[in-house]
Amino acid sequence: MPGARSDSVWSASDTTPTEIEAAIRRLVVDRHHQNAGYVPARALNLVCVVDRDWSGEIANRLRRVGRYHASRTVVCAIDPPRTTLDAVASVASETEPKHGEFALLRETIVVTMGERHVRGLETIVRPLVVPDLTTVAWSPHDHPEALDELLGVAQSVLRDSIDDAEPREALVRSAELSQRAYVVDLAWLRTTPWRERVAAYFDPPEVRPLLRSISGVTVRHSPGSEVAALLTLGWFSSRLGWKPSPLMRTAGGQRGKATSRRQDVTVRLEEIPQAVPGMGGLTIETADGASFSLDRGPGGLHAKRRSRDGQERAWTVLGASRGEGGILGEGIRQALLRDPVYQPALRCAKAFAA
Repeated sequence: MPGARSDSVWSASDTTPTEIEAAIRRLVVDRHHQNAGYVPARALNLVCVVDRDWSGEIANRLRRVGRYHASRTVVCAIDPPRTTLDAVASVASETEPKHGEFALLRETIVVTMGERHVRGLETIVRPLVVPDLTTVAWSPHDHPEALDELLGVAQSVLRDSIDDAEPREALVRSAELSQRAYVVDLAWLRTTPWRERVAAYFDPPEVRPLLRSISGVTVRHSPGSEVAALLTLGWFSSRLGWKPSPLMRTAGGQRGKATSRRQDVTVRLEEIPQAVPGMGGLTIETADGASFSLDRGPGGLHAKRRSRDGQERAWTVLGASRGEGGILGEGIRQALLRDPVYQPALRCAKAFAA
């Protein structure tokens, strides 16, 4: 019935990648024989490397991505002392197709393996992904060596740079990975609503000249989300042609400058108490005393504009946040796209963090 979930499952202990691939193929064929309306989704492979004890948490995160599920998800669950491979393969559909209808089958493979298997991870994963589809590698539990192994089979890397202990190291790691694959950084995606609203504010022809008179940018961020703030400053610098300089830490956060053609631009990072990761607000100031601010608040982003004569106007931008499930879903979707803005912003962010 509509909304029902229909699964076919296979499992085995002490198995091989060849046996697992044959099993998932049989499951798909069997479902199609049961009902010709069942067709396998064929858009994207997602390979996740996780700690076995936390695999349930990752499964819950993936359930919240909405329509952006991968066609085939391969979960490599690391159980350090294990010496053999165990596997569970499943094929699922949200609906049962009626005559003349179609329903997509999504495939999931969970392979439990030991630390010893990480070195040869590519040889395990390669037979399990659907050929000729974009493959995305994701290691949310910090297994850099596993991610490096997967770069032989993956064209894209999904990462969240706020998980790294040091912001500069996070940016350097993203830059290194970018030399070998297309990087989708969830920290960057969390800044999207903010960048979109800033771009929209300066889009009218009568407002656009103010971009040349920006004299200060302050970015407010939650604890641990400094990378998102640095990437935002990097975005300003790369799009407006500023030359960034390293920020200095102060009692209230970080402070520095970027050099534009007309003037120096004061840039600041401020950490604020906030329960969710990412940015909490930003303020843009111009040389004539005007300013534009965005801050996270109930119902969306709270915007405030102050003109050079001191008059103020405030309003709320609705629907600005996707939530963490939406951010992950957007990250999976972005793996099929190419964002030309990220790399220049990353280079400038590294210069601010030097």
